[in-house]
Amino acid sequence: MRGKLAPRKEQRGLSAIEIVLDRDAPEVAALAQQVAARGGAPIGAYREPFSGRPLLLAALPVDAVQPTPFQRDLSPTHTQRLAAKIEESASFLDPLIVVRGEDGGLWTPNGRHRLAAAKVLGLKQITALVSPDETLAFRILALNTEKAHNLKDRALEVIRMARSLAAREPRSKESEFAAQFEAPELLTLGIVYERNARFGGGAYGSFLKKLDRFGERTLPASLREREGYASRIEQIDAEVTRIVKALQERGFRSPYLRSYVVARVNPVRFVRAKQGKKGRAERQAAPVMPLAQALTRMAAAAHRFDVGSVSNADLALVAAVSAEPD
Repeated sequence: MRGKLAPRKEQRGLSAIEIVLDRDAPEVAALAQQVAARGGAPIGAYREPFSGRPLLLAALPVDAVQPTPFQRDLSPTHTQRLAAKIEESASFLDPLIVVRGEDGGLWTPNGRHRLAAAKVLGLKQITALVSPDETLAFRILALNTEKAHNLKDRALEVIRMARSLAAREPRSKESEFAAQFEAPELLTLGIVYERNARFGGGAYGSFLKKLDRFGERTLPASLREREGYASRIEQIDAEVTRIVKALQERGFRSPYLRSYVVARVNPVRFVRAKQGKKGRAERQAAPVMPLAQALTRMAAAAHRFDVGSVSNADLALVAAVSAEPD
């Protein structure tokens, strides 16, 4: 671990003087005008120390900013808790990241809950770092590594982002957005979650990680293909639900029943995933088998599942494995 955390010998980025940018500079002039037109006020400007891209620090009315349409759903509980902590500390410290939205307004790609908390508290203004780079709205999910969203939130955010990008750049390939989408299985799971908010996607994670890959087709075409995969997963999950109910009728009450059944019908559960090639542009490893073929096998296995073959010892083993740290 010490070697992995060693600082880079060759330093990168801007110097302190290079970071300084006048708020009246041409690079942020249009942003400053938009902020003023929305009832806000420019405070200052600087160049981002890694890339050198200009950013405008501004005060903005809370009603002037809207969350991106593909952002994770608002949690009222989290919003109330956040508002209480802000009031307790008497500080709304972190500026929201804001970009110009496709509708001409101002969007925050990762500040939905802080924006909602500001409204709960009755704040007139919030501070924001306003970027002229509209594509930042699609890249910022990859920066959220300190506290990851749960699988459902991540998958829904990714599929909403993909649909927005498909309309915005219909000729672009799905693989071109690998960094923004984080993992290909999130696209497929996101479609299922859109249709069924109670879907237990975690049980299918290991299966899809070995098989799902970013495609070279255009994003709209790829999403149509994933719609088909999602429909097949829904059908398999309906069979899994039937099996779980049958096991419960036999007296099994383990919380790991669904995970156990999905593992039993998974055709690649004992196949080690191939590793992708490392390099400046890391390439995906080939899947152990085509996803469509694996779904066909999985559906067949679920259809012929024998509930009489399940023992308490099987479930105890699944529970022990599930309890082990990742």
